[in-house]
Amino acid sequence: MIKFGPGYFKRLPGLIVEQGKDVLVISGGSSLKKSGRLDELLESLKDYSIKVFTESVRGEPSPDIVDEIVERYRKSPPGMVVAIGGGSVIDTGKAVSAMLTKNSSVMDYLEGVGAGIVHDGEKVPFIAVPTTSGTGSEATKNAVLSRVGRDGFKKSLRHDNFIPDFALLDPELTVSCPSEVTAASGLDTLTQLMGSYTSTEASPLTDSLTLKGIEYAIEAVVPVSTDQPGNLELRTKLAYASLVSGISLANAGLGIVHGLASPVGGFFEIPHGVICGTLLAEAVALNIELLQEKGGAEADYYLQKYARVGAIISGNSENIAAEKERYCKVLISQLRELVDILRIPRLGEYGVSEADLDRIAEISGNKNNPVQLSREQMKFLMKKRL
Repeated sequence: MIKFGPGYFKRLPGLIVEQGKDVLVISGGSSLKKSGRLDELLESLKDYSIKVFTESVRGEPSPDIVDEIVERYRKSPPGMVVAIGGGSVIDTGKAVSAMLTKNSSVMDYLEGVGAGIVHDGEKVPFIAVPTTSGTGSEATKNAVLSRVGRDGFKKSLRHDNFIPDFALLDPELTVSCPSEVTAASGLDTLTQLMGSYTSTEASPLTDSLTLKGIEYAIEAVVPVSTDQPGNLELRTKLAYASLVSGISLANAGLGIVHGLASPVGGFFEIPHGVICGTLLAEAVALNIELLQEKGGAEADYYLQKYARVGAIISGNSENIAAEKERYCKVLISQLRELVDILRIPRLGEYGVSEADLDRIAEISGNKNNPVQLSREQMKFLMKKRL
C-alpha cells in the first residue's frame, strides 16, 4: 500500500499501531533527529504504548551492517521494521526485515556472490518512509547491498515479498535534504525513468508512468537543488517521479548506466546517485549515436522515444517524428547542461582512473539497454566522465 502526500508522516504512528506492539526504527545519520521528526514519532508511539528500538546507518548499506543489526534483535524480533531515510536506509531496513526470520548471514542470499541460497520471502512486516527523491526503493522488491574495495561488489537480496508492506511518502521530509544529495538523487530518478522508458522490456504501462515522471523530474530537479529548496509543490513532483521510477524499473528494468553503476559502486566509495547522474548524459548520447548508425525500424523506435523526451525538455511536443534528429540533439544538450548546473562530480574525483576501466567493463552488463554496448564502448562512455 502506498500513502502519498505532504503531511502524511503524521499518519505513520497509526500504521505502526495496526501491526503490533513493538517496532524497530532505522534512520539515516542525524538529519531526522535534527529536524525533530524522530522525537515527534517516538513521543507519538509512547502514547500508544509501543515499544521502540532505534538504529541509525550511514552511507551505502553493507552485508556486515545488516548482519550486525539483525544479530541484536534475532532472538526476540520486533513486530515491524520501519526505515526512514534515503535509498540506502530503506535498503538496509528491507534487508533487516528479511533476515530477522533467518539464522544465517545475508551474504548467503545475495545474488551472484553468496552461497546461492534462495530466500523464501518470509519477513517481518516492513514500512518504507523515504526522505530523498532518488532510488524508488520504496516500490521495489530488492535490497542493494555493497562491499567496497578491490574485490568489492554491489548485489541484491531479492524476493517479490520484499516490496514494502507500506510506503509512506511525505514530500515535506525531503525539504531538508542537502542540495548536493537532492541533485544526485534527482538525476538518479531521471536516469531510472529514462532507462525504463527506453528499455527493451518497456510497455504502455511503464511508458505512461515514465513520461509524466520525466516531465516532473526535469521541471523540479534544478530549482529544488538550487534556489527553491523549500518549494513543496516541486518537491512533491520530484517525490512522485522517484516513486514511479521505482515502479517502472521493477517492471521494465534499466539500461547501461545501471549496468555500470553496480561495479563502479562496488570498487569505489561513490554515492549511487552521483554515478548515475555523472554518466546519464553521455550514456544517452552514445545510445543515440549507436542507434543512428544501426538504423532500421527497431532503432527508429527507440530514437523516437529519445526524441519525445527531448521534446518534453524543450516544451514543444509537435512534429516529433519529422524532427527526430533535432529533438535528440536537444535532449543530449539539455542533459549535459543539467549535469553542469547541478555540479555533479566526475568519476575521477573519487579515484577512478583510466587504468580501472577494463576491470569495471569486464563485469558490467547492458541490462535492458536499447542497444548493446561492447566492452570498449563501455570504457569510452566512462572515460568521458573521468
